[in-house]
Amino acid sequence: MFEGKEVDYQPPVAQPIIQLTDVSVSYRLPSERIGTFKEYAIRKLQRKIKINKFWALTDINLHVNRGEVFGLIGNNGAGKSTMLKVISKVLKPTKGRVVVYGKIAPLLELGAGFHPELSGRENVFLNGALLGYSRSEMESVFDEIVEFSELEQFINAPVRTYSSGMFARLGFAVATAHVPEILILDEILSVGDEAFQRKCNLRMKNFQQSGTTVLMVSHALDMLEKMCNRVAWIDKGTIRKMGEPHEAISAYREVNL
Repeated sequence: MFEGKEVDYQPPVAQPIIQLTDVSVSYRLPSERIGTFKEYAIRKLQRKIKINKFWALTDINLHVNRGEVFGLIGNNGAGKSTMLKVISKVLKPTKGRVVVYGKIAPLLELGAGFHPELSGRENVFLNGALLGYSRSEMESVFDEIVEFSELEQFINAPVRTYSSGMFARLGFAVATAHVPEILILDEILSVGDEAFQRKCNLRMKNFQQSGTTVLMVSHALDMLEKMCNRVAWIDKGTIRKMGEPHEAISAYREVNL
């Protein structure tokens, strides 16, 4: 017989589903304000426009684990939305590497992907196509989308007539009609009434239980502290603090609130 040997238990290693390595994003901005497009065009032809480089993100190193709810906090203009756009492949980083292992359902801007002249019904299928779903896949969840968004009376109206809350309800309902691998939310839960926010929170909890990864930006710090596994505080394009929600949020509050 072999003599037993004690081996220390090693918990399973979390698997990153999103990985950012030395990611930086820069924009080229005029150094002075130019009043009209005509003036801009003339000065550009004359090569009289001085361009400055603005770094929206600088040397970001971050990973999000599979099944994790990860929050991003920070002041307006800190770089949070830019980071979500880089992860969603809407923006290409100036430097660094972004790796995503899974299909993303992004809700980056209110009404993004909606055609204002089309009805809510037509936009359901348009948005579904943009998310990579077939018409038959969207037809199978159409009634659920309408019920969740509470737009039964307005689903055939042009979305240009929708309020911001109606936009939010329809956009969230479409993006979450099928259980996504990765759900990205940019302040979308701050729009709408409390009842809608409770429905969204419940759906995200169900997603978390099914293994969906959620990456979200929000100024609702108390909500993030309850829902997230980890939080990163973004400040002037860099990660100022990252870790347990209470720890990161407390550090942010000490400086900003």
